[in-house]
Amino acid sequence: MKKNTDVLIVGGSAAGVTTAITARRHYPDAKIAVIRKENQVLIPCGIPYIFGTVGSPENNLIPDAALSKNNVDLIIDEATSIDRAGKTVTTSNGDVIGYKKMVLATGSVPFVPPIPDMRLDNVFTVIKDVDHLNKMSKAFDEAEDLVIIGGGFIGVEFADECRKRKNLKVSIVELLPHCLLLACDEEICIKAEDKLKENGVNIMAGARAEAIVGNGKVEYIQLAGQEKLKADAVIMGIGVAPSSELAKSAELKVDERSSIYVDEFMRTSDEDIFAAGDCARKTSFFTGEKSRLMLASIASIESRVAGANLFALRRRNERAIGVFSTVIDDLCIGSAGMTEKLAKETGFDIVTGEASSPDRHPGGMPGMSNVSVKLIFSRESGVIIGGQIHGGPSVGEAINLIGATIQTRMRADDIATFQVGTHPALTASPIAYQITNAAEVALTKMR
Repeated sequence: MKKNTDVLIVGGSAAGVTTAITARRHYPDAKIAVIRKENQVLIPCGIPYIFGTVGSPENNLIPDAALSKNNVDLIIDEATSIDRAGKTVTTSNGDVIGYKKMVLATGSVPFVPPIPDMRLDNVFTVIKDVDHLNKMSKAFDEAEDLVIIGGGFIGVEFADECRKRKNLKVSIVELLPHCLLLACDEEICIKAEDKLKENGVNIMAGARAEAIVGNGKVEYIQLAGQEKLKADAVIMGIGVAPSSELAKSAELKVDERSSIYVDEFMRTSDEDIFAAGDCARKTSFFTGEKSRLMLASIASIESRVAGANLFALRRRNERAIGVFSTVIDDLCIGSAGMTEKLAKETGFDIVTGEASSPDRHPGGMPGMSNVSVKLIFSRESGVIIGGQIHGGPSVGEAINLIGATIQTRMRADDIATFQVGTHPALTASPIAYQITNAAEVALTKMR
């Protein structure tokens, strides 16, 4: 069967949905369709919380109403090939869909390391599929020892949620010296690890998993150095790779990591096909080099660029900064831009400024937590290039503010003097406002 649409979006997760909504806002008369193979779409960042706080995959879904309310057609099918010359897509059901403009939002797939016996029962990658996640949950109900390989955000969040299951002993195996070390400096990584340890999580940093061992079903992890770690279930949480097979088969340009090439307008090597999200190539905001960052927040921004540019070039992609946040028990952590370690390794001459104070004033106000901020500046220009923060729930929005100062290339003087609104029940005191005071501390070092 042949169908036609003005805009065809392949993929229905964060990038696909945001692209569709953005396209509708900018092109109100266009016919827009999203094609996806999943019956239900999960909120990507909420997946770890299925196993603790949220309780089930069904409680962690992106509602289809986000599309229907915006007059976007939803097609449940799989796009299997693209005819660029004829501007059509063929699906697994044999349908042919014609398009004027297309957006590839095919996302990513779990990276699978070359570890022996990955196919044993109860060894799981984190696939965005409801049935798969329900299978994981059932396995965890019956397990006693869960090992998570990878101590980045996904691994740490899984550990913090799964340790809430009374039957499970949870361990993290991380190759780097600390968990979260790619996003945070050492002092914050240690705070995160200490919080996990307080809650019974076994942290094995600086350790390498050499093999997964068992007879049909996983029994233990063989670590380098002959140490064995008992495991009834394993989560592989060491990252993702772009899902770009559809683009490759259409002979669109991809890089050596299989990320789909896009320009500053999110156009691929075919000017009528755009790409956004984990499948699309990322470029560092700071160096202009290729970036490995893959975040739903970045996907959403790229989608807002792609969706606006379909029939007229209206926006440019500002490149990937990387703004992270997470929570471990009651410890909230945020990081934006470069860490101090990465900045030095990249060749920046930097200064840092730190400030800590209660996020309410006076400190006896209900809901108060102590919040600490670290800002990182280029010594030569005074421009902010990174920031980290930890404390209570106010961290979540504060790190977004720091991200905005990075994106707008604010200098330390700008941050020390920008105007903020404060209130006793909502923020730190204007005298002790952490972000402005951290900038002031950095300025004293620059002088």
